[in-house]
Amino acid sequence: MDTEQLYQERLKRYVTALRNEKPDRVPIRPFVAEFTAKYAGYTCQEVAHDYGKAFEAAVKTAKDFQWDAIVPNMVYVWTGLAQAAGLRYYGIPGIHIPHTTGFNYIEPGEDQAWMREDEYDELIKDPTGFLYNVWLPRVSTEISKMGEPSTFRNNLALVKSAMAMLQYFYAFGPQIDRMRREAGTVSAIAGIFKAPFDILADKLRGYVGLTLDMARQPKKVLAACEALMPHLSHVGLTTADPARRVPIGFWMHRGCVPFVNPKTFASHYWPTLKPIIEEFWKNGHQTLFYAEGKWHHHFETFRELPDRSIVFHCDQDDVFEVHRRLHDKFAISGGVPNVLLSFGKPEEVREFTLRVIKEVAPNGGYILDAGAIMQDDTSIENMRTMTEVCRQHGAYSAGSYDPPTTTPPCEVPSSLQARQSLRGMGDHPSPRIKPGICFPWEERLTEFPEITGDKDLLRKVWEDIEGLANTYIWQMLLSF
Repeated sequence: MDTEQLYQERLKRYVTALRNEKPDRVPIRPFVAEFTAKYAGYTCQEVAHDYGKAFEAAVKTAKDFQWDAIVPNMVYVWTGLAQAAGLRYYGIPGIHIPHTTGFNYIEPGEDQAWMREDEYDELIKDPTGFLYNVWLPRVSTEISKMGEPSTFRNNLALVKSAMAMLQYFYAFGPQIDRMRREAGTVSAIAGIFKAPFDILADKLRGYVGLTLDMARQPKKVLAACEALMPHLSHVGLTTADPARRVPIGFWMHRGCVPFVNPKTFASHYWPTLKPIIEEFWKNGHQTLFYAEGKWHHHFETFRELPDRSIVFHCDQDDVFEVHRRLHDKFAISGGVPNVLLSFGKPEEVREFTLRVIKEVAPNGGYILDAGAIMQDDTSIENMRTMTEVCRQHGAYSAGSYDPPTTTPPCEVPSSLQARQSLRGMGDHPSPRIKPGICFPWEERLTEFPEITGDKDLLRKVWEDIEGLANTYIWQMLLSF
């Protein structure tokens, strides 16, 4: 069988399972990060600092294991770009930490948070402006603070990191094509999204700072989450799969117990998350809820979302409970414990994987994966065992699988009308500066003499290039 036929079969299999339907067999979509380095013979430093080697490792691993779908590079943070920008919040292998260790995120203490407790109003007024004016100079060792003289290193850092980001993002298209041609493997997700509350906890106030703010100024926190909503929604929609087949990746960090109590989830996390997920679904995009930690306190709340609008990825929750409580509405992925794959015996991996196939996957709508992203402590032998068990026992006797045809997107006719009736972000007021823009054309226009000819042409090109600057700062916040 040639790789294109394999690719079409796997794409059909994967998307069918994502839609909570039954394909020909259980698809395998492991989120393998530094595991690929271990398997391909690279160090953690090599795949973090040289994305070409990370791409090579991903293709080799996918080809040898014959998986249905993977992420083109799960070691997503390119530390070469992080170093070019002078980002303070990463431990880079070989510089701050041993070269044999995967990159680390270093969260500052509350008194050194990247956003101070009295800066909410500035963030709320113009989130994009705040990121450029306050956040970026603060998180960088190279970029000058507002009001300080610009420097050679400042200018170099901005140019180098912007060009590096463009180079990196443009490399993903050929990498996805290479996965298809050489391994017949599907690119598992597209786009990136994080909840507004998680953004505050991850990259702005920090977990400790945000916890204190919830006690001291919860209304400001809510207003900040609401101000972030349209921008995060814009990033998700503009980076999503244009064919509407694979889901938007949503990395769920700090909205679960014990990080956030259910009261805070109900008052801040969910009201500023749900409309965005509905907006994605309204536009025909599923969202992968990569539910890091334990989220069983909120299963009933997740059921408020439209059928099939999300795929719930199980990390530390009991995957069998997830199946009982969510599987009638949503597809499920993951649930195989990382500890088991790293330190368990192959017989234990075999037994657990077989149980998952028998109890979670019998009616379709399940994608086999570990609970969390797999690093270099994951056992190669155990990964082979999990894969082999799925190949041997994951076939359905009577599924909805047909010979390879054009795989329909998530926008299937049966759900189109219901999705179009969703409010999504429709009730959320538009910000003063629209998402995707940094410096509005209307303000730039006041600086020009009278324009002749095609004003719309000038505006379109201005806003297209503005979009690149907007992409830079929001991707720096979300991805790097």
